[in-house]
Order: sequence, then structure tokens, then C-alpha cells
Amino acid sequence: MTNKQKKTRARILAALALLAAALVWDRAAAPGVWVRLALYAAPYLVVGYDVVGRAWVNLRHAQAFDESLLMTVATVAAFAIGEYPEAAAVMLFYQIGELFQGVAVGRARASIGAMLEIAPETARVETEDGEEEVEPDEVPVGSVIVVRAGERVALDGTVLSGESWLDTSALTGEAAPRRVAAGDAIYSGCVNGEGTLRVRTTRAYEDSTVARVLDLVENASEKKARLEQFITRFARVYTPAVTVAAALLALVPPLVLGQGFGGWIRRACVFLIVSCPCALVISVPLGFFGGIGAASRIGVLVKGGNFLEAIADCGVMVFDKTGTLTRGTFSVTGTFPADGVDERTLLCAAAHAEASASHPIARSIVDAYGGAPDRARVTDVSELAGCGICARWDGEELLAGNERLMARRGVAYTPCRESGTVVYVARGGTYLGCLVVADTLKDGAAEAIRDLKAAGVKRTVLLSGDRADAARAAGDALGIDEVHAELLPADKVARLEELLARGERTAFVGDGINDAPSLMRADVGVAMGSLGSDAAIEAADIVLMDDDVRKLAATVRLGRRTMRIVRENVVFALAVKFAVLLLGALGCATMWLAVFADVGVTVLAVLNAMRCLRDRTA
Repeated sequence: MTNKQKKTRARILAALALLAAALVWDRAAAPGVWVRLALYAAPYLVVGYDVVGRAWVNLRHAQAFDESLLMTVATVAAFAIGEYPEAAAVMLFYQIGELFQGVAVGRARASIGAMLEIAPETARVETEDGEEEVEPDEVPVGSVIVVRAGERVALDGTVLSGESWLDTSALTGEAAPRRVAAGDAIYSGCVNGEGTLRVRTTRAYEDSTVARVLDLVENASEKKARLEQFITRFARVYTPAVTVAAALLALVPPLVLGQGFGGWIRRACVFLIVSCPCALVISVPLGFFGGIGAASRIGVLVKGGNFLEAIADCGVMVFDKTGTLTRGTFSVTGTFPADGVDERTLLCAAAHAEASASHPIARSIVDAYGGAPDRARVTDVSELAGCGICARWDGEELLAGNERLMARRGVAYTPCRESGTVVYVARGGTYLGCLVVADTLKDGAAEAIRDLKAAGVKRTVLLSGDRADAARAAGDALGIDEVHAELLPADKVARLEELLARGERTAFVGDGINDAPSLMRADVGVAMGSLGSDAAIEAADIVLMDDDVRKLAATVRLGRRTMRIVRENVVFALAVKFAVLLLGALGCATMWLAVFADVGVTVLAVLNAMRCLRDRTA
């Protein structure tokens, strides 16, 4: 609770005591009119002087139509017609409701504010005279900073010396620590778990991971959902309209019907109190703010309430393959030796053939062999374009390539129909077998697709630049409904346009670099954050900071839960307010019922909106 809120609480308690004393004295002594007015004016002014002051200031600046003016006019009118206890009580309960709203909003801000604490206050820079602590934004790129155990990394950089575990949970939501050593990239906002690290900075502070994340979080509330925008526009029209209606209710019937003004002014007061739109203008933004905060706690950054609303309504989820559903690194997924040849012999021959190549498939074969090929034994290495590698190993011809290479050299081989890149190997004209190299699926990718469908996503689509057989194999393994392969970035956008033309809200999930056009074209773009990927954070609307695709379903559920709670508040608040407004106009509603329709409904709506703060996404 802030100091201002503590002062408001003290004023409320003082006003409660004064109002209780006034009620006791009023009943026991039956004082005159002016004494009664003074008795009830005291708690009214103690608790409501700031509301009256705001109403006067707004009136002077032509910004009259807000809840401060409505409450001031209603309560002053109540005093004018002799409803002293009700006038004081209305202002008191209004301030109680305002205090409750302020505390709730503070809790919502705190849920996101926890992320803002990842900003380091100082950086320890190595200098010729030793170490010097400076503010992070004063550290030049290329400087060497020292990060001791328990300290937060101030700037992005590369580890020069030292080993440690990093707590990345502030950025990714992932509890498991990450091991780093010399040569590894390190990102600002992470906490060093143990040993001292020396880090050479690679970015200025304003371009660092933590600065970008903080900017994204701080600006999230500026991008309002359609429902938020509607409520804002609604309040601008609704408040002046009900104020004019209340004035007409107080003046027209007495003049037309020749009745007394007292009863109709009382109805107008009820009308004004009920009409305050606090329940809507507080609870709706609070709901979206809470949803964004809950997402941030699981390592999902949502750039605004509009994107939370979009992901909630998403019926089609479109995926890139490489780097999104797969690891983006090749590995040997199958070995098929020829008859009479053992697996180790096949791997040894393939590794020696590929030893001098630098492409990913060659490196994956050497890694699968596990040893260091003896390059001195391999001579006359040449690459045949579109076929593979031809060399001599201990004087014998060594071949590693595709079917065309085997056919060109007259080697009898056994065709392999496994999904992936097939590398056939032969030595001295004798077929040794083949290896299958493929990009492996990410852990949890299949689970993520299942969870998305369980969360209500109607259709999943894979758009890949890979070969058709590899894309289909990945799609089948993951249970994806629709697969399109061999697509360039422009082709992906064209396919995405076709899906968008069907009228369903569509999300695109990619790695944030070559998929940037699709990320920006989709109704909502979701990027794999890669813990520091500038392209991902810039291009996407939602960022999965630890690349865990399983968090997609959690985000969809969280968005839908947020929208459900927000809509509940809108329907509940409007229904109660319009019902009591009608009763007030008919003279069937008391001041106390009006207080409930304003303060009570607001408190209930805020309590409901605070459910969004919880990250219960299952």
C-alpha cells in the first residue's frame, strides 16, 4: 500500500468514527437542522474533500464529466434535500471503493513490476586501476565487466573466463539454471549463481536484452484490446448522457406535473450515483493488465491487451518448422549398414569422407562417429555438385553422397526411403550402407500440438521451406492437420494470406528472423525468443522467451480466461447499473441501493478481474 493509500485509509477511519458519532448524537439528541448539517458535513469533508476538489478543477478545465463530478453533484444535492446521513455515507463508501480499486491496481502493477526489477543498478567494470562500479548505460561496448556470485548481469556479452550457473527465470520463466563458460553468450537480467565471470560486453545498455524486455513490458498497456477501446469510447458518451438525463429527471417532471422538487431530486441523486462507470473503466483494463502479468511470470511476453485478445480468439495456428518445432540442428537419426558391415565401420567411412566439409550434414556425421577422423589417410577430396563427395582413403575410392553418386560410379546400393537426408557410403566400389540425417523435433513439440487442440485451436498448419518428405514426416509425427513444404518466405506469406482469407483469427509461430514477414502479417505473431533474439522481440506480438513451444497452449488458455473474466465484468456491471437506473427513475431505488450499484458492483468486478493475475493456465 502506497503512502497516499495509507493516508486515504486514515481519512476513511476518521470519517467512519465521525459518522458513527453523528448518527448516535442525531438519534439521541434530535438536534436542529444546522447542527445536523454540521454533524454530517464533518465526515463528508474529511473523506471527500479531494473528490470535491477534483470535480471543481475538472469543471474549470472543461473536463467535467467524470465520476468526481457525479459524486459531488449527487451528494451536495442530497444535502440540499435533507438526506444528510445518506450524503455522507455515499461519499464514504465511494472512497472505500476507490481505495480498494487502488490496492487492486497496485497488485496488478506489482505482478508486472516484478519483471522490472530485473534491471541492474550498477555494472562492475575492469579498469587499469582495478574495478569500478558505474551505471550500466555508461559502459561502452567492448568493455570487460565482472559479475560475482549472486549478482545480476548488467549487459549482454561473451564470457571471457569463469564458469557458473545462470538463473534465467526473470527473462524466461524457466526455473532450471543454465550453465555458461568461456566463449558462451550471456544476457543482461540473468543472475550469476556461483563463480565469478569476466564478460566482454557486446551491446550498449539501451540495446541490451533487459532494456528491450523492460521497454516491451512498460509499453504493453498502451496497446488496448478492442473491448478496452470500446469501454473508453462508451464512458465518454455514457457519462455526459446520464448526467443530462439526471438533470432532466430532477427538473422536467416537477415542472410538467406540478409536483414538488424534493422527491425528483432524490431520484436524480440515485441516478447520478448509479451512473458512475468505475466498474467498467477500472475492471476491464485491470483484467487485461493482470493477464499480461500472469503471462510474464511464465516467460511469455505479450505486447498488449489487443494481442492477448487475438490469441484468445485464435482458431488456426500456423507453424514454421525449423527452429520452431525442430531444434534447427542436424543429427544422424538412422544408420543402415549393408549385409556383413557393422555400424561402426559405416560411421568411420562416412566420417572420413566428410571430415574436410563444413556444412551441417557433414558435421553431424562426424559428431555421430564420436572420434577424430585421421585426415592424413584421406586424399584427393573433391565435391561433385548435386551428388556428394569423392575421395581416396588409404588408396581406395571413398564415396559419400546421394543416389545419383552411387549410380554414376556404378555402385549397387539398397535404396532407403526413410525421411531425411540420406547419405549413401561406398568404399572401393563396395556398398557399405547409408546414414539418415535429419533435423530432430524439439522436446515437447508433439505435446504442444495436442495441448493446443485441447485448448480449442481448431486447426494447425505447417509452412516449411524444407523438402516435402521431411515436412510431411514432421507433420505426421506431430499430428499437424495441414502441411505445405518447399516454400520461400514470400510463399509462406502467400499461404498465410489464403488462410486469413477464410475469416478465422490466425496466429503464426516462427523463429523471428526469416519468418518476420509472416509474423507481421498474421493476426498475431508468436516468436521463439531465443533469449536475446532482437528479430524475435521486434517482429512478434508475443514472445516465448525460452523457446518452449508448450507454452503456446498455456498462453491461449490464459488469453481465453482473461477475455471470459473481462466479459463477465462488462455484462454484470451494465446489467446491474441499467436495472438500478430504471428503478431509480421510477422512484423504487434508495440511496443505499445506489451505493451498491456503484461501489458494490465496482468492488465485485475488481475482485473478479484480480483472478486474471493468477497464472492458473491449466
